[in-house]
Amino acid sequence: MTVTATEFKVNLGKYLVLAETEDVFISKNGKVSVKLVNSNQDKVEAMQSLFGILPPDISPEEAREERLGRI
Repeated sequence: MTVTATEFKVNLGKYLVLAETEDVFISKNGKVSVKLVNSNQDKVEAMQSLFGILPPDISPEEAREERLGRI
């Protein structure tokens, strides 16, 4: 979603809540100058991309050791 800086300033709370689920682009003088994002979203997306990669019977420690080539 793209909003003007004035609209963002007037409805700050609304856009903070909205940024929890989607990126909010803030424009000034017709150009997007700021992107408001959820700070946890990148972490969530990274974890979701890894879901299902490890076998269910391996512990995190075993996975780490395997990744480092110590097994």
